[in-house]
Amino acid sequence: MVALDRLVDVLGSLGTHLACAPRGRDVELRGVALHDPAENTPAAAGDVLLGLGTPSVAAAARLVSSTVASAVVLHGRPPIDERVVAAAKKSGAAVLLVDPSVPWSQLANVTQTLVNGGTRTGDLFGLADVIAGVVGGPVTIEDQQSRVLAYSYRQEDVDPVRVQTILGRRVPEEARRALDEFGVFTHLASSDEPIFVPKLTPQLGNRLVAAVRAGRELLGSVWVEVTGPVDAARSAALVDGARTAALHLLRSRASTDLERQAEADLVIRLLEQPESADVARLGLPAADLRVIAVQAHAGEGEHGAAVLAFQRATAGFGWSRPGRSALFGNVLYTVIPAADDAVAWVRSLVRELPAEATVLAGIGGPAEATQLPTSRQEADECLALSTGAPVVYDDAWAQVLLHRLAAVAEAGRVPTRGPISNILRYDAEYGTQYATTLKAWLAAQGDVRAAARELNVHPNTLRYRMQKMAEVTPLPLDDPEQRLAMAIALQITR
Repeated sequence: MVALDRLVDVLGSLGTHLACAPRGRDVELRGVALHDPAENTPAAAGDVLLGLGTPSVAAAARLVSSTVASAVVLHGRPPIDERVVAAAKKSGAAVLLVDPSVPWSQLANVTQTLVNGGTRTGDLFGLADVIAGVVGGPVTIEDQQSRVLAYSYRQEDVDPVRVQTILGRRVPEEARRALDEFGVFTHLASSDEPIFVPKLTPQLGNRLVAAVRAGRELLGSVWVEVTGPVDAARSAALVDGARTAALHLLRSRASTDLERQAEADLVIRLLEQPESADVARLGLPAADLRVIAVQAHAGEGEHGAAVLAFQRATAGFGWSRPGRSALFGNVLYTVIPAADDAVAWVRSLVRELPAEATVLAGIGGPAEATQLPTSRQEADECLALSTGAPVVYDDAWAQVLLHRLAAVAEAGRVPTRGPISNILRYDAEYGTQYATTLKAWLAAQGDVRAAARELNVHPNTLRYRMQKMAEVTPLPLDDPEQRLAMAIALQITR
């Protein structure tokens, strides 16, 4: 079971447009049905009805008008015809328009996986073995970022780049640059025809490459290491294999989306109302955890980079991941074992995002599962202090404390009268620099020469200012508590 809103989000990558939703986007979908004009098989309430066999607007309107399904999927491009809109209002069914270039088989598999909650993503490794046997050469199946999703069983006598690709789970950067300069990625972005890539470097042998595509969206690619150009039959076999890989990846995306949502729900609950059971379900230890808060911005989109960061943080359900993540508003929260390098995790995430993205990060202190709300607060406060590099609470606790005190000061919860208030008013009225001078003197613990060096003035100048300050307001410099209070007041004054 899944909400209509989530089905629209997942199918959006296939060029899907929600044309109308008379009952809103929160309608729950419980099954999938195929429209068969010959058998006239009825759909049930709560079904997603795939509208095969509707060659005209009139046929589509009749189908939508007569169904009890909660949603009907039709091939077509917006805007939707008013006759279909009227039919939808009559039956209450939502209508989704999908780009006609997307095959019904792809739509059916993705929709069934998402609505029925399937978790099987298909055996990509088995598919790689089949392609290797037909085309004749070791195979890797990769995503858009050149990360390895699967590879064939036989990898004997492969070139060094293939070995590094499999061991590192992605194409080495030097090899990727050579392929990019040859135009491989440009070709994959626009063509479904396989491209033969000759030996570009001593370590990078011949390749036959085909795009894995769903509709107009490039999902990844299939790479076969070959000894030379191949004949038309083997090339056609690679194209067929790439189409099958697209189906696997689409089903994997739908399953992954369900896993992401389940993970996010558990993480949010853990950060707000921690329970040890949630930690166990997430596969995390019950102690020595910390929270990372990340904000990502790129271009004019308010949340686009944040959503991409969430996808990257939760990518690779087939590989081990140290953290578990949730996107809350425009902040990505990740709970990670304290033993892992949180700063390195943030840096690896940044590498996965577009170069133009601005990424800020705060890292909370170590905590047990029941203390994670505190670690989250610390992560949020560190995030507020971040200007680029990740800010870690362990190192920045003093700045966090002062930031909290500054917030209290802005709320009017500190004394508005006293020596510091008097000095600040005097500076504002007469243009003196007594507050800066006193702050340096306190930071130097009364060492006149050290404070003078900090201010780049003569020690006698500093002594003179301290004397004049005492004429403006009483300065109890011999009292440790008073000195501490004045230092804090000066630090949080903006």
